[in-house]
Amino acid sequence: MTIVLLIVIGFTATFIGTLAGSGGLIGMPSLLLIGIPIHSVIASAKFSNMFSSFSSFYVLLKQRELTLKDVLTLIPFALTGGLTGGMLANSFSEKTMNIMAVILLCMAFTISFFKKPKQKGGDWYIPKKAYPALFGISVYDGMFGPGQATLLMYTFLNNGASYLKALAFTRFQTFISCGAAFLSYLYAGNFEWDVAIYYAIGSIAGAQLAVRAARKISANHLKKILHAVTIALILQLIYRLFL
Repeated sequence: MTIVLLIVIGFTATFIGTLAGSGGLIGMPSLLLIGIPIHSVIASAKFSNMFSSFSSFYVLLKQRELTLKDVLTLIPFALTGGLTGGMLANSFSEKTMNIMAVILLCMAFTISFFKKPKQKGGDWYIPKKAYPALFGISVYDGMFGPGQATLLMYTFLNNGASYLKALAFTRFQTFISCGAAFLSYLYAGNFEWDVAIYYAIGSIAGAQLAVRAARKISANHLKKILHAVTIALILQLIYRLFL
């Protein structure tokens, strides 16, 4: 039953997260609620996100939404940011991480209400002014992560990218930063293979379905569901802190 639950959580979180961001608002709290320690939760999420993000990015790359050359400049920012965040997270106790989880979840939830700006037409490249924000988001992703994809999506959209191009850039940066963060968690011994493998299976399936449906499903519909689920999960996570 636990195996099925891990696959379902991974699928649901990544399906929503790929299309609209903030899938971690479902995935991480759900793993916490079934009794997995927070550092192992984050490590499992980073592990699964490596594969699911790259698989969805690869589909968009094949669909010519962008070229590999377009995303190469993201690598140093995402890599160093993810490593930095991962090292910072491993220096905190489980209780501290749970408290930070509630705070960061609430912040990410609030950001998810922001309206999507108008998009610019034609070719698009990442402006230099966006790189400090992209680095900071990668640090956050390595340290905890829920809402990270939403932050990236809005960063790219606010700088004029189309929805599908923003989605592709977000998936690639998530792949790099999660890979870097995962290495730090693995080195610190905060990784449970029996959790991560099944969560990753669900995540890959969710990412593949989502990226193929991206042209057909409205993100606004998914976000309405996400908001309702998020409120319930945040309340349950707060309750967990006082057990």
